[in-house]
Amino acid sequence: MPQAQTSELNLNEILRQVAREKDIDLERWIAALEDAMASAAKKQHRIKEPVRSRLDRDTGRFEAFIVKKVVSEVEDPLAEWTVEEAQDHKTGAQVGDEIHLPIPTDGLGRIAAQSAKQVLYQRVREAERENIYNEYIDRVGEVLNGTVKRFERGDIVVDLGRTEAVVPRSEQARHERYSQGERIRAVIVEVHKQPKGPQIVLSRTDPRLLVKLFETEVPEIYDGTVVIKNAVRAPGERAKVAVYSRERDVDPVGACVGMKGSRVQSIIRELRGEKIDIIEYSDDLVTFAQSALAPAKITRVSVTHQGEVPHLDVIVEDEQLSLAIGKRGQNVRLASELIGARIDIKSESDVKDEVADALARMLQTAIGPAVAPVADLGEAPGVTPELRATLEAAGLGTAERLHERGLEGVALLELPGIDEELAAGLVAWAGEQVALAAAAAAAAAEQSAAGRSDIGVTFRKPEPTSSMGDEDFMAALSRAFQESEAQRATRDAGVAAAEAEASAAAAAADREARAAEEGPEDAENPEDPEDSESPAAVADAAPDGAATGEAIGESEK
Repeated sequence: MPQAQTSELNLNEILRQVAREKDIDLERWIAALEDAMASAAKKQHRIKEPVRSRLDRDTGRFEAFIVKKVVSEVEDPLAEWTVEEAQDHKTGAQVGDEIHLPIPTDGLGRIAAQSAKQVLYQRVREAERENIYNEYIDRVGEVLNGTVKRFERGDIVVDLGRTEAVVPRSEQARHERYSQGERIRAVIVEVHKQPKGPQIVLSRTDPRLLVKLFETEVPEIYDGTVVIKNAVRAPGERAKVAVYSRERDVDPVGACVGMKGSRVQSIIRELRGEKIDIIEYSDDLVTFAQSALAPAKITRVSVTHQGEVPHLDVIVEDEQLSLAIGKRGQNVRLASELIGARIDIKSESDVKDEVADALARMLQTAIGPAVAPVADLGEAPGVTPELRATLEAAGLGTAERLHERGLEGVALLELPGIDEELAAGLVAWAGEQVALAAAAAAAAAEQSAAGRSDIGVTFRKPEPTSSMGDEDFMAALSRAFQESEAQRATRDAGVAAAEAEASAAAAAADREARAAEEGPEDAENPEDPEDSESPAAVADAAPDGAATGEAIGESEK
């Protein structure tokens, strides 16, 4: 009997010692052991009903029993009893009570012990991982120091002392190489509860690593005098940090750089030579953008869209363009992420060429050749829809074709529905439309030639090395618009003159047609003195209408 008591006391002491070593709560450890013993007893006795185990804290003995719950209606026969069945084992049993049926725990076999060991090991692992999760979940964003322990498929496993962490390949800088046993410093980016692998995920590329390194090296950042507004990185190549000071007497950039760059140089060494641009933050978006694009010098910045994501157009000198864009667009991409805006960069010569081309197109549109009026065959005198279809079928569907074929002497009388009077009228109408189109085209060509002679002088391509100021640019723009208005007025005057001449020619042709209808005697002795104007006079007044006069004379013959 004393020997059994010694064994029991040793068991209690062993439980306390293991709980201290594994840093597991004693109650949680005892609960895990009870679950293991219940599993072993169930397997040993091949019981399908629910089995529960309990440790007596005073004696150190384990008790196992089958659990039956008393219900009014049985749904699971293995775990439930009715009131009548329960009262056979316990007098006065009611719905909701539990009936415990003891089972022996002595002589558990090797298989049952192995099953208990597996359950116990699983519970211990779960408890340890739960402790690690609770310890590190509130430390996300903190920098940890560790030692490279091993490599697994490109991932770095880091020994932190009590546990392990992993630096995935996606969180490693491309130019960094580590060897086993080397010290490594990284920032915590994730803590999870997954059953396999280290629970702590570290990163060497996250911008939070840069922020924490500045907090470590710069006392003004640590005490809150200087604040890091934002930080972006191209890991291993370049980083940009925006800082501002809460005190007017403290220079935020100088505090981060340190005496002769001592503070920032230690951070650069930790990041294996990564270049760091320290920029003073500004509430003014334009000023902030100019600083963020350093080391390039910016000529002008304009905000073209002030919405959820601002859009900035940045103009730089030609020799600063490649510096502003950076290697593979790195500088402008980091600046865009830092200020939270989209940035488009152009050189001064490109902007000047675009403005010159736009103004040239504007003037070309203003003084371009006028569109000649398109004559509709349906407007010709005496043309019905049926006759129009006949003319189009014969290849005479336009005024130009009708005029050309009429001058060649083609007999329109051969077409059905056309007599001599209608044929003469169609030829005369076609001649008038051709004359109007020729007059309008000649006037427009003259004005266009005059306008194009000045475009090259006003909008010559700027020299790449020159730097046009805002005043010179606006003056050139104003002169261009003034010349455009003057040329537009000249063109309108020429078009008006051409239209007047065309109207006079049409009136003369109309009078000749009426004279031909009244007969030779009325034509020789006209009663209206205004009708005494001869075809020759009309031709002299409107030279472009000479073809119309000749066509009318041929029709009278």
